[in-house]
Parts: sequence; structure tokens; C-alpha cells
Amino acid sequence: MNTPEHNNSDSHSASITRRRFIAGTSASVLGFTVLKPGLLRGAEANSRINIGLIGCGNRGKWVADLFQKHGGYNFVAVADYFQDHADEAGETLKVPAANRYTGLSAYHRLLEQKLDAVVIESPPYFHPEQAAAAIDAGKHVYLAKPIAVDVPGCETIARSGEKATANKLCFLVDFQTRANKLYQQAVKAVHDGELGKIVSAEANYQCGDTWGHMDQLLRKDPKNPEVRLRAWGVDRALSGDVITEQNIHALDVACWMLDAAPIRAYGTGDRARDYLGNCWDHFAVIFWYPNDVVLSFNSHQSGYGYDDIMCRLYGLKGTADTHYFGNVMVKATDFHLDGNVGALYGDGVITNIATFYNSVTQGECSNPTVPASVRSNLTTILGRTAAYKQGVVTWEEMMHKKEKLTPDLKGLKA
Repeated sequence: MNTPEHNNSDSHSASITRRRFIAGTSASVLGFTVLKPGLLRGAEANSRINIGLIGCGNRGKWVADLFQKHGGYNFVAVADYFQDHADEAGETLKVPAANRYTGLSAYHRLLEQKLDAVVIESPPYFHPEQAAAAIDAGKHVYLAKPIAVDVPGCETIARSGEKATANKLCFLVDFQTRANKLYQQAVKAVHDGELGKIVSAEANYQCGDTWGHMDQLLRKDPKNPEVRLRAWGVDRALSGDVITEQNIHALDVACWMLDAAPIRAYGTGDRARDYLGNCWDHFAVIFWYPNDVVLSFNSHQSGYGYDDIMCRLYGLKGTADTHYFGNVMVKATDFHLDGNVGALYGDGVITNIATFYNSVTQGECSNPTVPASVRSNLTTILGRTAAYKQGVVTWEEMMHKKEKLTPDLKGLKA
């Protein structure tokens, strides 16, 4: 299975089908609107948004291609630790060699350029400091999930989101499910009480071997710091471990539907696959939410034969059932919804790119995706912390401890 954040192919068709139109995909996918004067520094009406790409790996290049296809953006700079990544993206995006920056501090040099916004697609550990620097530099931010790998990082993102709104900057976190009309309708039905009192919930993220190519790379030269950085997906501090880096898709939907953060969690998990690195490949967590709602969660990234990213809520009057690669369904006594999400992986990003464009050009800076992303990211960290402990951890304990993950960056060039 190509998991959501690591599929390198674009399954989006160039044609705009009736299904996608009904699903609420913005018309900005087809073209860009007139900019309001003054919203973009140095930009004339009808011009494109000048943008920079931070993180030029497979995901970064794929997302950048979708930004280009939107038609309202112009890439003027790229930044990545690795020269080959920066050059490959730079050639594709037609960014001059002088505007391709490398090293750990490459993003600082990118932010010094005349650009309006940045797309951040670097390994998750770097997201908080890069997003904060972008907001401080007066740039709009389009950020990949997860937003951070630890509690201090999440708190940094929360502050950056507040600062962005205060400074009239846009800050969007790219969750595809939130951009999908069927998911939006299902969540609204839950919040409107169509399921009645919520009794319990479950969420799963089941997939096969995702990081095998990084494990193979790391085995060739495990002590080389640059190889370790290329193999960031199997490094706990760089990725946040699988429950934060990938499983967040399922837990984000759960938090969205329940409209709350968990109070405490009990967890377990371990490693079944023979990988280098220190990430686990399966988790099982019980989350206790307000109003006596219990969410059972489990994931694996090591098996074969069953792939799914789902969330299901059970209420006294009905059930909501969502699947990232399939149908979203609400079956209740007085409400019914059932539809296929289609190519959610690509379509969700396309919709978010259009939303980001509209937010920047129309001055919509309320940035609602930031606090929601902080909550779901912290939820994954609570589950991860409980699993490492093989016991119960409360939200309050986690927030008070503020445990920080610090990768080994020794030997890497600044």
C-alpha cells in the first residue's frame, strides 16, 4: 500500500468530474482569482503568489507539482539539506541555481528572499522551528503533518498560529480528510447530534511495510549522519514514530468527530519487523475522552493483506464510519450518508492548495487548522508516551513533563 504521506504518484485526473464538483473542490483548482491590492508584498493585481519550498524529498516534489498545476503560484526558491534534492526540485520548478539552498540552515537563506509564502515538507522534527521562522519573516505557511514530534514542538506551532493570525498571515496544515466534503458532512452530523449520545469509538491505521527503502539505505552506512537523515522515517526523534508520523490521520479524525482531546491513555506496542532505527511498527492504545467515551486505537506498519485508515463512532441513535480509501457512512435513525471519497490522497491536497490560495488572496487569516492539528498531534504523543510506558499517562502529566525528542545531528553541515 502507498500510505497517504508517502505515495509518490499523482492519481488525480486532469478532468474535473461531477463527483469532485459536488464534493466541494474549490473552483480555484481551475484558475486563480484577482488578488486584493496590498495582500502580497510587491505583488500586482492578477499576479501569482511567490512561494518557496522547504524540504525537497519525494513528498515535497509531489506537493510542489500540485502547487504549480493550480496556476496561482510561482516557485522562486527551494531549500533542502541535500544538494541533489534541491537541484532535482529546482530543475523541475525552474528555480535558478542561486536560489537553491542546502544545509540545516538552508531555510533561513530561503526566507531572506522576496517571497510571500512557504511550503514546508521537511522531516517532522524540523517543522516547528521552520514554521516559526517563516511567520517571524512575514511569510504565509503551508505545513505538512505532523506539525511536530513532541510537546514543546506542538506548543511552538500553537504560538506560531496565534502570531500568524495577529499579523494577518495564513497558516494551513495539510490534512486531506478535513478538505473532503463527505468527511465534513459526517462530522457535522455527529456534532449536530444525529448519532445521539456517543457510546464508544475506534480508530485504526493498518498498512504494510512503508519504510523498507529507508531501512535498506541505513544498513549500507548506519554511522553516516547524512544517511541517517535520509532515513529519517525510521528515526523516532526525526519522525515522531509511526503513531505520530502516520497514524495521526486516523486519530485526527477521531479528535475532529469527538471535538475534544483525550483525558488519559493506556498503551502498548513494540517492533515486529527487523529494522534498524528505533521506531516501533505497531501500537495499541485506549484513550479516555470526556463524557465517558472510550476510543480504542490500533495500528501496524508491518503486515500484509489488510490496509485501512478508519474511524468509527457508535451512538445510541446511529453509527459514523469513515475510511480514507473507501466510503464515508453515517447510518442513524433520522439521517443517512454514504459515499466514496475517491482519490482523497491527491484531491485533498489539491483542495487545500486552493484554500490556501484563497485565504492568502482574500486575507482570511483565522487559521482554523492550526489548533485542531495541535490537538490531534498531542493526542498521538499521549498515545505514544503511554505505549512506551506500557501504562497509563494523563494529558495533564504529558503537558507538564514536556518531554523533548532530540535527534543526533552531529556531523551534519550547517
